[in-house]
Amino acid sequence: MAETTPLPPTESIHQAGGGQPGGEDRTIKEVKSTVLRYLEDIYSKHASPADKKWHKDSIIEFLHHSQADKVTDPSGHIASRDDLDFASFLHYMTSATANAQAPPSDQDLSWPLASYFISSSHNTYLTGNQLNSHSDADAYRNVLLRGCRCVEIDVWDGDDSDSEVSDSSDSSVDEDAKEIKAIRKASRREKLASKLPKSIGSRLSKRITGKKEEQLSSTENKEGTATDGTAPLKKSPSPQAGIVEPRVLHGYTLTKEVSFRKVCEAIRDSAFIVSDLPVIVSLEVHCCEQQQDAMVRIINDVWAGFLLPQPPDNTKFLPAPGDLRNKILVKVKYAPPDALGAATDEISNDRLPPTAKTTTSGTAQKQVKKASKIIQALSALGVYTRGVSFKSLSQPEASMPTHIFSLSEGGVAEVHESEAAKLFEHNREYLMRTYPSGMRIGSSNLDAPTFWRKGIQIVALNWQKWDEGMMLNEGLFAGTGGYVLKPEGYRGRKPVTIISEESGEGEGKEEQAAPIPAPEMIRHQTLDLRITVFAAQDLPMPEEDDKESGFKPYVKVELHTEPPHDAHLSVTGTHVTAAAGGNGTRAKEGEYKARTKTQRGINPDFKAEALDVAKGITGVVPELTFVRFLVKDDEIGRDDLAAWACIRVDRLRTGYRFVHLLDKEGQESNGVVLVKVDKKLT
Repeated sequence: MAETTPLPPTESIHQAGGGQPGGEDRTIKEVKSTVLRYLEDIYSKHASPADKKWHKDSIIEFLHHSQADKVTDPSGHIASRDDLDFASFLHYMTSATANAQAPPSDQDLSWPLASYFISSSHNTYLTGNQLNSHSDADAYRNVLLRGCRCVEIDVWDGDDSDSEVSDSSDSSVDEDAKEIKAIRKASRREKLASKLPKSIGSRLSKRITGKKEEQLSSTENKEGTATDGTAPLKKSPSPQAGIVEPRVLHGYTLTKEVSFRKVCEAIRDSAFIVSDLPVIVSLEVHCCEQQQDAMVRIINDVWAGFLLPQPPDNTKFLPAPGDLRNKILVKVKYAPPDALGAATDEISNDRLPPTAKTTTSGTAQKQVKKASKIIQALSALGVYTRGVSFKSLSQPEASMPTHIFSLSEGGVAEVHESEAAKLFEHNREYLMRTYPSGMRIGSSNLDAPTFWRKGIQIVALNWQKWDEGMMLNEGLFAGTGGYVLKPEGYRGRKPVTIISEESGEGEGKEEQAAPIPAPEMIRHQTLDLRITVFAAQDLPMPEEDDKESGFKPYVKVELHTEPPHDAHLSVTGTHVTAAAGGNGTRAKEGEYKARTKTQRGINPDFKAEALDVAKGITGVVPELTFVRFLVKDDEIGRDDLAAWACIRVDRLRTGYRFVHLLDKEGQESNGVVLVKVDKKLT
């Protein structure tokens, strides 16, 4: 048979992240010889000895027993064929039907918001690390187009020196304005330097001082002396000077800023392109009252038509995401109407990068600065996502349907240690958000499944960092539009409409809301998993490698599941052994992993190596258990990642399948691995 068989082109390349649809529909445009020989063997194994074709019984045997395919509509599928030649079999195997990752099931979007996991971003404005990277409105476009449904904005007071000067204004005035702007920015940096540790602060001050003195001297000369040296000149400010508006940056760091208005515009323009499900905007407000007024004006101006009206006073349930399509939900500190105002978002030790932390020994609620008050107009924008400072799971606001707690990963661990069951029960009914520790200055990510298993809906990740956390996020949300219904036992009550009859003749009906209790038990299963790795083709190589001959790939398969004890109440991490302890926030890598032998080149033959990844693993929740496929380059020292895929166990198809790979930056690649998946859930 032919060495290479051309097939229809793949879809357009996109970057993964969590929720963007389309990736599960990918096809293979050509088959290389290393893979083709195994497909020929599979076809021959099921073919009739007489004519080397598949007849009806062979097709049914293959689909039902080898592939475990549930064919609901056989039209156009090989299930409708009376016989099958190799070309038709090849078309089936390279189509989306043979993708190892099944498409998401039809989503039930009628449950309250708290019954969903929501694809979420942390410090969305940052393009790199947490200390000195740039803030950029394009970062919001990037994550929203990748399926993110919850973004974060840290808002600080603007500076009138940031106003843009029009190109049409007088050039000499422009120069004066630019110099004054530079001086004021230098002053801001000096204030920042005073708050940072000496090592960073002193370096920053030294860098500022010389430039500032030079600019002051130049400006004083311009403003104090006429061109003929006889009389002082007075320059009027630029008539094009802009209105002072809030800015977005990571406080107490050297991160560069971007305007709040630009961020709001980026969200408006990108929020509902890949998904029409609601977007939650988490506001961390550090502004004075006047700048909060400016925030309100900008939000009402830019997001007009996307905001929600105030809910009824007797609201008992959160709305369903299906009822909030194309809406923006503002998460902001709650200020009760009869109060003077709620404190703005305090900066906790756990949220700050270590270079800006105080020396106090306290917890996540220690403040670095005195908090101002949230004004009523801004607080009122928080409709179903009213931020409340966490004190305990028993505080009065903890039973308010529209509240949301926000805790760092360390804060969640503390609560879990003392009140694990109560934390889980709370998260059945109410929203909670968690975010990475401030110690993660390199933008590394927390172990997301640990928090999903506690029922936390919004687990915020650093989307600019491709690591295990983001891979697992993609595994949970791939193709879903950014919302995933929690498994049975993780959900709270669901309101329904009851029709009551006031008379025996059926007249005088009225509607009432009645709660339906969710199942009390979580459905745990026992898992056996074997992955046979045949061959791969078109593997992307690590950036450092430019020669195929030097590329020595192997495939590593990892199972990420919860510990076999305490189920969802455990705080241990995702790599688990039967002896894994329950006291840490992350377990060591355990026995649920296996790898192939090392091969060579971008089209390697792995010689049908069978990997027993898991056998008799108990306590598995398939919707929150993940299989990661990692293609690595076998080198001395650390093995570089070349490509990967992450698939939820409930969406991992059995039988002969192609695993479609993403490169190390999460971009779609042409790389695929032909495998056979033997999965048994009991």
